[in-house]
Amino acid sequence: MAVESRVTQEEIKKEPEKPIDREKTCPLLLRVFTTTNGRHHRPDEFARGNVPSSELQIYTWMDATLKELTSLVKEVYGDARKKGTHFSFAIVYPDLKRPSYRIKEIGSTVSGRKGSEDSLTLQSQRFQIGDYLDIAITPPNRAPPPSGRMRPY
Repeated sequence: MAVESRVTQEEIKKEPEKPIDREKTCPLLLRVFTTTNGRHHRPDEFARGNVPSSELQIYTWMDATLKELTSLVKEVYGDARKKGTHFSFAIVYPDLKRPSYRIKEIGSTVSGRKGSEDSLTLQSQRFQIGDYLDIAITPPNRAPPPSGRMRPY
């Protein structure tokens, strides 16, 4: 008789995170890659030790929220400060089955608006030290591209 686990994504997200004492815990170096066309980088742009040229290096902690990371990116990119600018976050991580990278979208924020994903943390989204963060920035006058793959139906 087979036994299946019925743990849902909601239950995984509700696991209490251990609070991080930022006074006593050393921050990690988060390598962030951005685009301003509203689309994430392709996985092959990270292949063979290469990375996209639009790199930001941020020292932060695993309990950093998407809203906190948004404000750090806005400090660097003046155009991203405009109200209504859309930030789509994805984790770029090595594929353990082949020598390439995979991209997993984890959430989004909008400048000047509160959203349900603002409080998501790197830790809650299974970010691991050594992964990259890819942020697709969409100006307020353009709608963000649809996420996920197009379905043929």
